[in-house]
Amino acid sequence: MCITLDEVVSIKNPLRILVLEPYYGGSHRSFLDGLKRLPFEFEFMTLPARKWKWRMRLAAPYYAGKMHEPGRRFDRILCSAFVDVAAFRGLAPAWVREVPILTYFHENQFAYPVQVADERDFHFALTNMTTALASDRLAFNSSYNLNSFLEGIEGLLKKSHDLKLEPPCEIICAKSRVLPPAIDFSDIDGAEAPDRGFPPVILWNHRWEYDKNPELFFSTLFELDREGIDFRLVVLGKSFKREPGIFEEVKNRLSHRLLHIGYVRSRMDYARWLKHGDIAVSTARHEFFGIAMIEAVRAGCRPLVPRRLSYPELFPAEFLYEEDNFAVRLKQEISRKRRLAPDRAGQLSGCFSWDRLAPDYERWIEKQ
Repeated sequence: MCITLDEVVSIKNPLRILVLEPYYGGSHRSFLDGLKRLPFEFEFMTLPARKWKWRMRLAAPYYAGKMHEPGRRFDRILCSAFVDVAAFRGLAPAWVREVPILTYFHENQFAYPVQVADERDFHFALTNMTTALASDRLAFNSSYNLNSFLEGIEGLLKKSHDLKLEPPCEIICAKSRVLPPAIDFSDIDGAEAPDRGFPPVILWNHRWEYDKNPELFFSTLFELDREGIDFRLVVLGKSFKREPGIFEEVKNRLSHRLLHIGYVRSRMDYARWLKHGDIAVSTARHEFFGIAMIEAVRAGCRPLVPRRLSYPELFPAEFLYEEDNFAVRLKQEISRKRRLAPDRAGQLSGCFSWDRLAPDYERWIEKQ
């Protein structure tokens, strides 16, 4: 087999990629850790995942300052949407303006829910818009994320009165694609399945925050418990200082149903608890993708998710529910008393594996 000169140069000199992530935690961290398997030379500049509003306002000048350090030269710059790319490009040295900047949108601030409707600060949404306009290429983790972003821009710009822009949605669409976050399933695939002698086990593996709508989930379980429907419960996910009070209520009212409640730090322990589950449930008010549900499905859980947000992109109709019918659908799933067959679990989750998606990421990054 002959190798061309260009291929030899490419082998010897992989693209140098600078990754800027001011919110290195959760799905953002998993995404970046997975990128390391691609055939590029990465340098990561990250900050801990806290104080997201301060990160979004100040990451651009912080990173722009770093670009003045000697020896800084890269072939691509990859940012998350927490970087204000327009400000970063304007403040950085001249060489940065010649480098393609790619931005990956895990979420957008137009569709991110707030607890009180009037408290939304559209500055962050508009920063997302100017970031998209100033980037050379964009990827969104779901069609729902991209479409809600574009709809949000159109809705907000109607308020701008006499300050009209060139159609930003057309410009953004032309350089956007949907690219799901690739997932490493090795821990889940390697975890041992428990002996299954319990009644059906319901799994919750989401952040303990209001946007995941734990009130609907747990109030429904309280109702099922009162009716004498037999089930067991595993509650995973990260908690925070200001967690919804219903989690403490669950510990008291459903203690006789609980197999586990609380965050597990070990990835392998997390995978083992996933394999305890029969039914994995989401009641989320917001979900731009849904890694937690895909991971649960990989472990063999039957998903039960709302017919909205990103979920119709991920799962067939048989796994979707209307919100006013949630309790009925959950009872039906409990009565099935069965998990997904291994082949079915692999079929539903395999399209989101690194093996399947790595070539798409390579093409997105390499493209001139």
